[in-house]
Order: sequence, then C-alpha cells, then structure tokens
Amino acid sequence: MPHYLRNYVKGGTFFFTVVTYMRRPILDKIAISLLEQEVKACSSFKPFRVEAIAILPDHLHCIWTLPPMDDDYSARWRIIKASFTKEYISRGDGPSVKLTTSMQKKGEKGIWQRRFWEHTIRDERDFQLHFDYIHYNPVKHGLVRAPQDWPHSSFHRWVEEGIYPKSWCGPTEDFPKDVGSK
Repeated sequence: MPHYLRNYVKGGTFFFTVVTYMRRPILDKIAISLLEQEVKACSSFKPFRVEAIAILPDHLHCIWTLPPMDDDYSARWRIIKASFTKEYISRGDGPSVKLTTSMQKKGEKGIWQRRFWEHTIRDERDFQLHFDYIHYNPVKHGLVRAPQDWPHSSFHRWVEEGIYPKSWCGPTEDFPKDVGSK
C-alpha cells in the first residue's frame, strides 16, 4: 500500500486537485452549486480562503490559504467530500458504479476518488502559475475557447477585481511540467 506524505504548513497556501470516482462527469450545474454550498459551509466553521477555483465535470482545481495557526486541509476536504456526498445521494443522485468491498468497508459511495492531490505554493511565481493554470483549465480540457466562457470558475471574480482582463486567454506557451500535475 502506498504511503502518502502530505506537506502541512500552518497558514500555508495550497493547490489542490480533487477528482470524481473514475472521472465520472457528475459535476453538472446543480452538483456544482451543491459543492460550492458545502465549501462555504465548511469554511464557516473551519476557516480558509479560496484564492482560485475551477470546477469541471469530473474534477476541480483550487488554491486555498489556511489561517496562520492551522494546517489541517485534509480535515476540510474530508468534511466537504462527505457532506457533498450525503446531500448528492439524498437528492436521488448516486453512483452508477459497483462499490468494491474495500469501498464498502471504508464507507465510500463511489462519488469521489479516495484521495486528493496537493501542492504547497512556494512563492509568488508558483502562486501565479497555479492561479493561471486553474483559470485556463477549462480551455485545456476543450470545454470552452476562453476562460471567460466557463461559468464555474473564480476567473470572473478576478476580472471584476482587475487582476485579469476579460479577454485573457491563458498562457502563450505550455505550463511547466510541475504545475498542475503530479
């Protein structure tokens, strides 16, 4: 069994990738609204700031900053995934996958992949590269032609704040290999 090492930094800023089980495209408009609601609910009692986010049909990318004396992003993801799963299933949506014995033992419901990928943001350049990667991701996956066309992204907030021009189309060259991937 693999041993996953997480980098916990109090008050750190982290890039995350969270994927649906078997990359099933379950994150439609209604599910995205539910996911946003669960993120907001979690942040109300275990605070964190969402710096950037893009939610695609089968995965999401985001950057969070935790409070100065807190490094427990894993608990936050556990809460968000569990509360989303409970609400998602209670609405009548559910997995159309056969749950393995291992999944059943762990109480998994076939909504999310078991883990998530995390990267500790090292500096301003690293932050900017991951920030841009998140907002360009719907274009990378062929869902839209420009970041402004994807409604489930913080891109629009950052256009309003003057960080991006509305016409921003992403990188002029590929992202470095260590940005947004394992």
